[in-house]
Amino acid sequence: MSTEDQTGTAAPGQDGPPPAAGRRAGASTWSLLRPLLLRMHFYAGVLVAPFILVAALSGLLYVWTPQLEQAVYEHQLRVPAGQEHLPLREQVAAAEDALPQGTLDAVRPAEAPGDTTRVLFDVEGLGESERQAVFVDPHTGEVRGSLVSYGSSGALPLRAWIDLLHRNLHLGDAGRVYSELAASWMWVVAAGGVALWVARRRRNRVRGVLLPEPRARGLRRLLSFHGALGVWLFAGLLFVSATGLTWSQFAGQNVTDIRAALAWETPTVSTEVPAGPGGAVGVDVGVDVGVDRVLESARAAGIGGGVEIAYPASGGGAYTVTGIDKRWPTNVDTVAVAPATGEVTDEVRFADYPLMAKLSRWGVDAHMGLLFGVANQVVLTALVLGLVALIGLGYRMWWQRRPAGPGRPAGRPVPRDAWQALPWWLKGAVAAAAAAVGWLLPVLGASLLLFLLVDAALGGLAHRRTRRS
Repeated sequence: MSTEDQTGTAAPGQDGPPPAAGRRAGASTWSLLRPLLLRMHFYAGVLVAPFILVAALSGLLYVWTPQLEQAVYEHQLRVPAGQEHLPLREQVAAAEDALPQGTLDAVRPAEAPGDTTRVLFDVEGLGESERQAVFVDPHTGEVRGSLVSYGSSGALPLRAWIDLLHRNLHLGDAGRVYSELAASWMWVVAAGGVALWVARRRRNRVRGVLLPEPRARGLRRLLSFHGALGVWLFAGLLFVSATGLTWSQFAGQNVTDIRAALAWETPTVSTEVPAGPGGAVGVDVGVDVGVDRVLESARAAGIGGGVEIAYPASGGGAYTVTGIDKRWPTNVDTVAVAPATGEVTDEVRFADYPLMAKLSRWGVDAHMGLLFGVANQVVLTALVLGLVALIGLGYRMWWQRRPAGPGRPAGRPVPRDAWQALPWWLKGAVAAAAAAVGWLLPVLGASLLLFLLVDAALGGLAHRRTRRS
């Protein structure tokens, strides 16, 4: 059996394949790159996997927050279903009486029997993207409670807490680096691992790639399960990584700039109220047909399901009514309604979004477990559990590769001479690709540079110890 023990990793007591192997005449590009890819996969797997694991588990918890919210905040969210509904303006008035210090911002009418109406206020002292939500029984006008609501999704305190745990570990902007690090490296580790596994198993055709080796034992058996599981999870891991990066701190801004440059941004509705014949609409600033009439106009314009009605800004303008159902088929159409007449003055339909804006909307909603409801949640749960198993198998292999003898340190990586073994043209191509990816994904680029510096330092120390001995 060879030094690699037919597993692509070094046998106990060995560092891995001899670096000279990549210098042999007529070597293929893959054979030259493979040792470098093995080393990168090793370091990323050992050092970044804890961040990926935390992001995955906190994300799994977030996926099930809709059900958690319904259980924890049942009193605020649910009421006995009734036949009659109070006018929406009376429900809003009841909320204003309960929160006189707030500035009315929006209202989300009860969507289904047994739901409460959510009236949203801007209140001094709340954080960014936070509003105070007052919950009103649509049948009786009873105020059922008040909670802080976060973001356009209307996350209540429990979901908002879990969201921030997943996003930044409650450490503010500095903590967002952890989740971006996880999302930036996930696709690299996944793609590198799949490439190594497929190349190793290419002679066994499809079955050898998709299924573990039935008769393998020991380290080879662990690698077999690790590789096959990685192939099954590959598409899902790429999806979660890409969609997670879209709202990351640094890479997300690059994505936003690219979308703006290519006119892929999500269109917005105009809230400017145009003047009608003789300027009638424009001059009736003090006239307001009321929120009930506004909702009727939006329904007549085809805005169905759950909606949020945003009130005009203090300086004037139109109401906006936006669909908030992000399940399939997506209902996020928006119309603007003139306060003086109740007429629809502008509209933005999801069907008219640019393709990339649609894909972004679907990607984010699927990432959050919303797009396909419970089925989406179940798939993400299976993906996360598979990822946890994949990381566990990786660490188990790392531990089993430790050399025998006193101290028994943990497993060693492939030798660092892999880079020196590359011809100049391949070094240039790898460096250019790394620079391009590092520009688009700054946290990936910075962490890769840090890995290289640490690796060089460790190599220097090892070289000194060798010379002294």
